[in-house]
Amino acid sequence: MDKFIIKGGIKLSGSISVNGAKNSALKILSALVLSNETCRISNFPFIEDTLRTIELLESLGAKTKLNRKEKTVEINPSGINKTSLDATTVRRLRSSILFAGPMLARFGKIEMDHPGGCVIGKRPIDIFLDGFKKFGANIEFTETGFKLNTKNGKLKGASIFFPQITVMGTEAMMMTAVLAKGKTILKNCAIEPEIPVLADYLNKCGAKITGAGTSTIEIEGVDKISASEFEIIPDRIEAGTFVMMGLLTNSEIKVENCIPDHLGATISILQEAGANLEIGHDYIITKPSKLKATSIVTHEYPGFVTDLQPPYTLLMTQAKGQCIIHESIFEGRLFFTDQLVTMGANIIMCDPHRVVVNGPTKLYGKKLTSPDLRAGITMVLAGMIAQGTTAIENIYQIDRGYEKIEERLQKIGVDIKRVKE
Repeated sequence: MDKFIIKGGIKLSGSISVNGAKNSALKILSALVLSNETCRISNFPFIEDTLRTIELLESLGAKTKLNRKEKTVEINPSGINKTSLDATTVRRLRSSILFAGPMLARFGKIEMDHPGGCVIGKRPIDIFLDGFKKFGANIEFTETGFKLNTKNGKLKGASIFFPQITVMGTEAMMMTAVLAKGKTILKNCAIEPEIPVLADYLNKCGAKITGAGTSTIEIEGVDKISASEFEIIPDRIEAGTFVMMGLLTNSEIKVENCIPDHLGATISILQEAGANLEIGHDYIITKPSKLKATSIVTHEYPGFVTDLQPPYTLLMTQAKGQCIIHESIFEGRLFFTDQLVTMGANIIMCDPHRVVVNGPTKLYGKKLTSPDLRAGITMVLAGMIAQGTTAIENIYQIDRGYEKIEERLQKIGVDIKRVKE
């Protein structure tokens, strides 16, 4: 297993470019199952989660061409001839549940294990299975997963009200509805930027979707979906992470190839906390700032996104005063703060959803273990500002969402190296 070794206390400079959005790439790869035509995807992020998803497509019979230099991928799904997903890959990839709807819609059946991925709180798949039932699917549970099938191989339109806002649930039901017979109405939908982008692509390929990006989406089922070219939008989570990196290290760096508007409440909260930012159409420049403690409550988009809560919690250890971090989305997502405490942070856990952060505090290098993707990248940031050397293990979790992160960070001055154990 690889690990990162980081020497802290170095001021950064230069520019760092944001890659294509992980959460957009995973959805388009799943949506391609709806068609039997070739799709060319540009600005593709070659990270562990997307590569495992491509392996899943290949195991089903799809043909793929990857060009890392050009950041492009071509997928030809016409050869898909299986309806059972590879169990090993599924157990490592929570987003594999997104294949269920398109497979069910196109082939009338699918068999898969329960999906895996990051272990942060309770992330049940009941909301997906309940939705598939409303489309007319039958569910049979197996020892390790489930089988879905339809009568006569065809789904029917449904009316679905999500009991809680769910990004993947919204996308999964939207994709499922595209080939269902009749009209589908989805209510209490998520409105993250990746959702209308996916809908726009599907509409370009023949779907009839309206309302994506609002709380109510309507889909009129069609008989066939074609394919087209798709450019993945910049990763707003990566952009927010890099902005906080600049603030943490008190450095002037330029975060390029991003869409600041997609960061929602994050930018205004950072500015409220004293962040000195120059914001352009497709970039954000961080400048040395005097940070003050500012409490947050994570919320669905356009609120403060849960995926940026870990680096923000770290940022508040360097801000003056006391604040409360309230993680309202995932239970247990704050457990990583125990490791920040070992580095010297003054963080008190109130319950699995809330911590009190007192700052500023000096951090010291320690041996850490990455528990999940977002906490993992936060530990990399912590290593940058800590006195001494920090070692981070289980960095596979970081590789799941950040492509060649050590090489990109080295270019702006971070003393980080990947070491094989």
